[in-house]
Amino acid sequence: MAIQLDPQGRETSILFSLAGSFEGKSVLEIGCGDGRLTWRYAAGASRVAGIDPNGDKVARAIENTPAALRDKVQFVATDLFAYARSNPARRFDLAILSWSL
Repeated sequence: MAIQLDPQGRETSILFSLAGSFEGKSVLEIGCGDGRLTWRYAAGASRVAGIDPNGDKVARAIENTPAALRDKVQFVATDLFAYARSNPARRFDLAILSWSL
């Protein structure tokens, strides 16, 4: 299955209007799925942790991670509560989610 995009730019526009700049920020993306949203903001972030309980989607995100982002983006197949328990000291500047509820 292909990664879904935002051809009208609506989701991306709203994301940036609400979150502001991602420049230099650490970001937790809850429900990252296959990385479809990640690629729209990750270049400016200092680091990104994308989590999703669907291991197949996370595998696809890892496989499709652009080479330029591999040092700053980490994808983990887990849910938010398990991630928080296993990383209790980890802090983020922003937490985002889309299509995750």
